[in-house]
Amino acid sequence: MVPGHAAFRYARTCPDPAGFTETGSASVFGIAALSCLCGQSLSFQTGMVLGNIMPDTVQPFTVAKGAHDVTMLPAMANRHGLIAGATGTGKTTTLRLLAENFSAIGVPVFLADIKGDLSGLAAAGGDNPKVNERAQQLGITGIQPQGYPVTFWDAYGAAGHPVRTTISDMGPLLLARILDLNDIQTDVLTILFKIADDQGLLLLDLKDLRAMAQYCGDHAKDLKTRYGNISPASIGSIQRSLLALEQQGGDRLFGEPALDVMDFVRTDSAGRGMINILAADRLMQSPKTYATFLLWLLSELFEKFPEAGDVDKPKLVFFFDEAHLLFADTPKMLEEKIVQVVRLIRSKGIGVYFVTQNPLDLPDPVLGQLGNRVHHALRAFTPKDAKNVKGAAGTLRPNPSFDTAAVMTELQIGEVLISLLDEKGSPSVVERAFVYPPRSRFAPLVPMERDGVLRSSPFQARYANIIDRESAYELLKKRADAETPAATPLTPPAPVQKAPAETRRPAPRSSQKDMGDVLGSAATSAARSVGTQLGRALIRGVLGSLAGKR
Repeated sequence: MVPGHAAFRYARTCPDPAGFTETGSASVFGIAALSCLCGQSLSFQTGMVLGNIMPDTVQPFTVAKGAHDVTMLPAMANRHGLIAGATGTGKTTTLRLLAENFSAIGVPVFLADIKGDLSGLAAAGGDNPKVNERAQQLGITGIQPQGYPVTFWDAYGAAGHPVRTTISDMGPLLLARILDLNDIQTDVLTILFKIADDQGLLLLDLKDLRAMAQYCGDHAKDLKTRYGNISPASIGSIQRSLLALEQQGGDRLFGEPALDVMDFVRTDSAGRGMINILAADRLMQSPKTYATFLLWLLSELFEKFPEAGDVDKPKLVFFFDEAHLLFADTPKMLEEKIVQVVRLIRSKGIGVYFVTQNPLDLPDPVLGQLGNRVHHALRAFTPKDAKNVKGAAGTLRPNPSFDTAAVMTELQIGEVLISLLDEKGSPSVVERAFVYPPRSRFAPLVPMERDGVLRSSPFQARYANIIDRESAYELLKKRADAETPAATPLTPPAPVQKAPAETRRPAPRSSQKDMGDVLGSAATSAARSVGTQLGRALIRGVLGSLAGKR
């Protein structure tokens, strides 16, 4: 339970970030402004408030216009949604428009910026010919360009505040997906987590997990009775996958301070919801890592948010772009958990909006829960494409005025087939309409503008520096050092006194052979023992130095 969850104001366990002052029950940081090179001001000049201060009555907002205005009811916005359409048909613009409107009514937003062009949400749009043309086409007057409060995040810490989690928080199921492990290797990874829990070993970053894998591999025989078989082959595969992930920069995803997802839930002093933008252009280079990381964020929100029941507007809206990646080659067990999270998270006041090309990319149990739907054009170049278009059209409530499947292939850029939930929670008849033009800037921020937003953020100091506290790697290293015997100087064997010549007797031939075998075996055993001890010490030393690199 989050303290003060009704207004989403919460007290931090750490000191307030630099620049924060206390005003009542909410923390507000000082006003900052940046005049951009282009002469446009960004939206971060307003103070950020940890809470929702908008009035209780929330008015519907217009999304598109056709024969009449198509409006979204904020009370129905947490019943999830879908933005679908072929590449280049305007899905990102629709996402931008929805994010602006949610922010305007005081709803925080999370979205991933895959193409790098959504940072412009922080700046006013200015005089844009395309916006002016669309406004004139729809008969809209009085559109005021506007920037919105934005916080930038980046899993790699380059274009935003670092987004980290710990190995333990990620868990074996999601981590196995990132590492691309098979079922047997996933079972072994789960055993590693269980052993770490039983022995009180914290798994915070990659070097902790690598050390844990090495420990379990070395002690597999001792652990087998209690935990089952830990095959060297599986340990080797896990280690190789961890090394590959580290080489790709994946080690930056794990560590402390870990992200507190409740930091997404903020409004500015004007009551506008914070738009949290995750820079995902680099993260998308590994699609499976991208999808799994966003799934982890969604599961964290599900875990942290309290039950809210029916709300007048969402507590948070989460846009999942390229959503088809979430279900590509997904194990059945994981897919079931995704469906469960999507079904239950609605009661916590969180709306999830999936963005993908074809709605049929999503499993039926997920698609059936997406109440608000915006379909851009789909292309039908092959018989398979035509079948997909017909299937996509079948997911919308038909309008007797036109053939949905035929219109879906004729839509212009920015034109949509849209069906939103009414006040009873029923999908409306699909309408053909044009999406309203956004108010923010289409062009991305220049580096100086982005840096200004980051410097003004209250999280700059909180997440910038990595904390490396004692965890599994350090504790296992101490154990290994304690188990390794201290080296002792070798002493020459005591000289053997020769018997007098007359008393010496030649030993029977068989006895000499037996004694030679015994001495040879003893020497071989001693050499093997010394070699094993030295080898283990060397291996631990090498792994320790390698794992110690960040």
